Amino acid sequence: MDIFVLLYNSGTDKEGIHSIELKGRTIVLMFEDKDDATRYCGLLEAQDFPLPTVEMIDIEEIKEFCINLDYECKLVEKNFVPKTAEDRLLISPPQKNLEVEDWGQDTSNKENIDINTIKENLEKLL
Repeated sequence: MDIFVLLYNSGTDKEGIHSIELKGRTIVLMFEDKDDATRYCGLLEAQDFPLPTVEMIDIEEIKEFCINLDYECKLVEKNFVPKTAEDRLLISPPQKNLEVEDWGQDTSNKENIDINTIKENLEKLL
């Protein structure tokens, strides 16, 4: 099965893959749908990250890559709907890295901020 990943400096000796840090783990995002991967790139660019390229690759290659580096990989399925704060990171990058302790505080105010942040990021793409 082919999936899409976000690569920096694709095809060079400084090639890197986009990942997020969550609870001390490095997680490589794999997108089932190219449009979702492209949308995530736009959100990264709106936050002044370097713009990665969307590359199609076999899912088994990424899984092996992650195992070798002790990373985790998460598949973002087409039409994915987040259910938790952690899930939201799979469709919208954080504006800043959160400390592990921050994940335990699930207040409705924080949820509203996260939703507002996502809305702001999407509006920046227009």
